Amino acid sequence: MPRSARRRQLLAAAQEVFVAVGYHAAAMDDIATKAGVSKPVLYQHFPGKLPLYLALLDASAEALVAAIRAALASTPDNAARVDATVRAYFEYVSDDAGAFRLVFESDLTAEPAVRERVDRANQMCAAAVSDVIAADTGFDTEAAMLLAAGLTGAAQVAARWWLTQDDALPRARAEDLVSALSWRGISGFPRSGEPDTDH
Repeated sequence: MPRSARRRQLLAAAQEVFVAVGYHAAAMDDIATKAGVSKPVLYQHFPGKLPLYLALLDASAEALVAAIRAALASTPDNAARVDATVRAYFEYVSDDAGAFRLVFESDLTAEPAVRERVDRANQMCAAAVSDVIAADTGFDTEAAMLLAAGLTGAAQVAARWWLTQDDALPRARAEDLVSALSWRGISGFPRSGEPDTDH
């Protein structure tokens, strides 16, 4: 098997194990068995459990950031952008593979390398939204980032909470509600060049 394909296979197996039992309970033996390879083969690609976990975390975080950027680029209409961004968070947490748990529900958050990656992913998502806010409102970087962090944080937390409720609320309805809440908040800020009557 080509090295790149083997690496993908090992990462997929590791993700299943980490999502199922968490970092601390996962063993390299279990991951090798899940992948159908010997432990030496696993160690040829990843020198230990933490580097393997970090590789998975990087891939999952990159997927989230890419989804948020794609949502923002999908339309020039800001209401639709808010809606697409909220739906991107719900899509991310709804993935059956559970990769979002590596980013947002890790049992390894005390590990500096993990915390740094999670913080960076959140920062990059907020920065992407912040660019749109700054361009439309003329707000400085700090103000735009604060608003963006509020919007992305609300979408992320709401999506994760919804997932724990066992479909008590249909996903589309949940997305609509969070999207409406976010849009009603951010749309209250005047666009650049419009009079500011409230803020």
